[in-house]
Amino acid sequence: MKHGKKKNARRYIVAASIGALLSAGVATGAYAGAADSAPLKYQPEMVQALATTLGVSEQEAVERLDREAQQQGRFAKLRAEKVSTLGAFFAKDGTLVVNAADAEAAKEVKAAGLAARVPERGEGELNRIKAQLDAKALKSAPAGVSAWSVDLASDTVTVEVNGETDAATRTFLKAAKSNGDAVRVVQGQEKLETQAVVPPGSRMTFNGYLCSVGYGAKDRNGKQVLVTAGHCIEDLPALAYNGTRFAKGTHTRFALGTRSVDMGIATVDAGHSIGLDITTYGKASTVAVRGSQRAPQGSALCKAGQTTGWTCGKVGSYNVSVTYTDQNGGPDTVVTGLASSSVCTQGGDSGGAYVSGNQAQGMTSGGPISQRCNGQVNSPGSSYFQPLDDALKYYGLTLNTK
Repeated sequence: MKHGKKKNARRYIVAASIGALLSAGVATGAYAGAADSAPLKYQPEMVQALATTLGVSEQEAVERLDREAQQQGRFAKLRAEKVSTLGAFFAKDGTLVVNAADAEAAKEVKAAGLAARVPERGEGELNRIKAQLDAKALKSAPAGVSAWSVDLASDTVTVEVNGETDAATRTFLKAAKSNGDAVRVVQGQEKLETQAVVPPGSRMTFNGYLCSVGYGAKDRNGKQVLVTAGHCIEDLPALAYNGTRFAKGTHTRFALGTRSVDMGIATVDAGHSIGLDITTYGKASTVAVRGSQRAPQGSALCKAGQTTGWTCGKVGSYNVSVTYTDQNGGPDTVVTGLASSSVCTQGGDSGGAYVSGNQAQGMTSGGPISQRCNGQVNSPGSSYFQPLDDALKYYGLTLNTK
């Protein structure tokens, strides 16, 4: 990334993540659409990835996805019935563990056929501690702290440290450790960056630079918009596909060196639209976007991105804050409101589409600076993404679905 004082000196180049732009002006035959066939229950490449990750057969992977879906349905019913819960997460064996507020709530959870525990803290208290650390970091970005997040499985706020010992980092860690065992500090992590590069050629261009196509949605007035990572449209440029303009950046919550959220939108020009299928870069059939229900921690997850293609892993934590380091000497930027994952990404994947089953999850935000994926679907790695449901809610949007 290029960070200078001149306006428009900095640009982010990222992958075309969602299908194609399905309009007369920009569509190609490969994405122009065909007669709908019966939708697959689960995307085959996701099943293969989960099977490989867990060391089980593909049939067993499908059965696990079925169990996850069933358990999520039961949990949703409990919440609708106002049972007092403090979040939930998938354990390594695929069991959805529900944090119950007390023994009485735990009985109701168990009666619904779900695993229950009464945690020492739970989601609400952890979010409160996390918010205090966010406030500290937003005053002065801690370069030595890569990320901090609410981890329901360990019932802690987990702080990942990369070794820098600047004053802001020392102050942040002192504040974190004052919470005792409610905060878990993990050493030896890498610095992070927003994952954007300037390669030749891309799906979306602006001012001589490139970025990614994200999700299509409509606002309260029915106007069509593109939802993407905020750092991709930081300067609100006009966007083009195959040399034809199709949208104009209108809003972003990302700003280098200041408190940021990595979400943004662009208004889609009349006559153009955003496709409803996520490309898997030739590794499998495309994935239809059918909703944006948030997947719990531990759920199977895949993403599409230009640099690394189709890679898969699991959802990590939500309510994650990170410190992004600019490789060109610009200021560090604290970004809040992200989610973490074990999906491998690299520079150029920013804006890439994350999906669990057929539910859209978010857009690539960033990851470890020196991370290199091995070309396989299950390439070891990690990444951070902007949850889509938060962006839809913030901007008052309705996701376009099949």
